[in-house]
Amino acid sequence: MKLFIDANILVAVINKEYPLFTYASRVLSWAAAKGYPLVTTSVSLAITYYFAEKKHGTRSAKERIGLLATHFSIADCGIKEVELAATDKHVHDFEDGLQYFAAYNAGCTHIITENTRDFYFSILEVQTAHDFLKMNYKG
Repeated sequence: MKLFIDANILVAVINKEYPLFTYASRVLSWAAAKGYPLVTTSVSLAITYYFAEKKHGTRSAKERIGLLATHFSIADCGIKEVELAATDKHVHDFEDGLQYFAAYNAGCTHIITENTRDFYFSILEVQTAHDFLKMNYKG
């Protein structure tokens, strides 16, 4: 199992946004404890930084992003993903397409996001943090 973590999950963790923080942080902790790789993109980290800076200021946001990033592999979001997102007729939102193709090309099996409908075109498993935990967390 290789988990792609979408920006909204990261924002909830870094900003401790309840009630999502409870589920989002548990997904990250559970995956780390099980040894499952966590994957995100530089795009997701940039989005997360934006919201962290608004809440915590520049210095704290940079520190938080730096710490958070150490727990993730960063999937490519390069020309291949740009071309796929721009040309796939099923993809209506470019940013969602970038995230999806980065996750897919990185070999992820799941996308964890609070906006499951954004990935209506996905062949990967797409779940909210809460639903993922219900299916996988025993304890």
